[in-house]
Amino acid sequence: MQIGYVSETGRGASDVVLAEVAALLTAAGVRLGGTVQANTERKDREHCDMDVQVLPDGPRFRISQDLGNHARGCRLDPGALEQAVQAASQRLDGAEVLIVNKFGKLESEGRGFCNLIATAIDRGLPVLIGVNGLNLPEFLAFTGDMGKPLGSDPQRIAAWVQDRLGQAAA
Repeated sequence: MQIGYVSETGRGASDVVLAEVAALLTAAGVRLGGTVQANTERKDREHCDMDVQVLPDGPRFRISQDLGNHARGCRLDPGALEQAVQAASQRLDGAEVLIVNKFGKLESEGRGFCNLIATAIDRGLPVLIGVNGLNLPEFLAFTGDMGKPLGSDPQRIAAWVQDRLGQAAA
């Protein structure tokens, strides 16, 4: 089993790609688990609000904290992310693929979505993850030889997932 990953530069670029892939897979009848992220720009703030949607139709969680317009530290709300992880874990049964919006700081520390990713791999599910350049070395250490870069074309990424599903069914 391989773990496909998207690592686009530009704020929110990987999030957009993963959301498009999720929409394509849903339209094709694939049962999804995990999360996708949506970022909302704010006119009064330099930083956007970050929300994750639990797939396929679970709750939405605001995972960013508003620390003020000039804050420099990490804006992730770890408690909200852990709630999203718990909600995604509860909805994994019946899923054919796991999508994780980001392998981020918490995952680099062995927390966050790490256990859910391991569970999906144990179940033989294809896994698709967004990874930023900052956390790519830790991601590659976590995945070993299972990590495969998939580029940024949502159609090709969806085809990769469907190919994995076809291999599992054979």
